[in-house]
Parts: sequence; structure tokens; C-alpha cells
Amino acid sequence: MAAQSGKDMLLKLDSTGSGSFLTVAGLRTRSLAFNAAAIDITDAESAGRWRELLAGAGVKRASVSGAGIFKDQASDEAIRALFFGGTIRDWQLILPDFGVVAGPFQITALEFKGDHAGEVTFDMALESAGALTFTAAN
Repeated sequence: MAAQSGKDMLLKLDSTGSGSFLTVAGLRTRSLAFNAAAIDITDAESAGRWRELLAGAGVKRASVSGAGIFKDQASDEAIRALFFGGTIRDWQLILPDFGVVAGPFQITALEFKGDHAGEVTFDMALESAGALTFTAAN
């Protein structure tokens, strides 16, 4: 994958549950992290007392975060409504020349801040709430 512009990484929300995705406008930063819990199966007979892990076990999760400014009334209202409702919706994170990660997420943090001489900004965090899919870019 060649170098990419960060502005081309998009976060999209299915705000109504209808399968029609809306780009979350105003984001200046976006990140995606995958994690998997390891299951330790080490015992007294483990070779050289090295830790052994159970393949394919454990809980997998993905975290998405973003920060930006309010720019689009439709996506701003949808994010606030989903957070306060504790609603799980499908989201897409589009990574140019890599692919699309998609699936159910819940907004787990929503923070607003503003500097006296600047704009109001927001930070948000999402946690996966089910199986995710990955579709490679062509």
C-alpha cells in the first residue's frame, strides 16, 4: 500500500438502519484498532516453560475513534441521538487502497470541547458490537 492522505480515510454511519451510509463530516482525525484477547494454556509440561496460547480462542474487538468539528447537521444529530440512545448501528471505516471494515458499533464516548478563541470540537469513540467484515480494495 502506497502512502495515503489521511483525509481520504472515511467514517460512515448507517444512521437509520436502512443500509444507506452517511459520511461523518468534520472529522480531522480517525483511527482504527483491532485487539484479540489471548487464552493462556501453559502448563507444567509446556516446552521450556514457554507460554502457550490457544489458537483461535479469545474475544476479538475493534475500536474506532475520531475527532473533529461540527460541519454537517445530519451526521451531528445522528451521532448525538445514537449516543444518548445507546443504539448500535452499522458503521463503515474506509481505508483507501486497503479496504472497508464494516459492522455494528456502539458510540461509547462523546466529548465536546471549545477554546475561548476557537471552534467547538468533538471526540468520539466506538466499540465493535458484533462480527465485522473486511472487504479489500480493488
